[in-house]
Amino acid sequence: MSDDISFIAGLLNFDPFTWQGIATSLLCGTIVGAERQMRGKPVGIRTATLITLGTYAFIVGALSISTEMTDPSRIIGQVITGVGFLGAGVMLTRRGVVFGVTSAATIWCMASIGVCVAIGELATAIKLAVVVVSVLAGVDFLEDYMLKISNGVNSRFKRWRNPEE
Repeated sequence: MSDDISFIAGLLNFDPFTWQGIATSLLCGTIVGAERQMRGKPVGIRTATLITLGTYAFIVGALSISTEMTDPSRIIGQVITGVGFLGAGVMLTRRGVVFGVTSAATIWCMASIGVCVAIGELATAIKLAVVVVSVLAGVDFLEDYMLKISNGVNSRFKRWRNPEE
């Protein structure tokens, strides 16, 4: 009986990772990813969750092997650089207009949330996820209801792409 319990405990042990950290990564990715998916954007629930979870895993792994000779902040820098390539992959240009910059910035924010989870700032990570969604939704709200913002740069690009409007 005790062998069965220790076997199950061994299966559930993810040292140096914690179930709390994994769950928080999944929650934060789902919060932001759901907003993007509902709007039909390229970074949905799966992508956002995997970015947050992957960043968490890399940083916790780096912290677990940290010694006086190693610097875990270098891993953070490398993860952020790698995530930048993911962001570049969602950006496109059509007729000289760049699309997907917000999705790329969202990917970058997801990595920073994963770092927060990895360093044990779970509540901060959840709050940041809510802030990211607030910014994404809030700017759309402002663009819809404030004439100066909606008639700014975006309207010039609309007129340039569709001169008949």
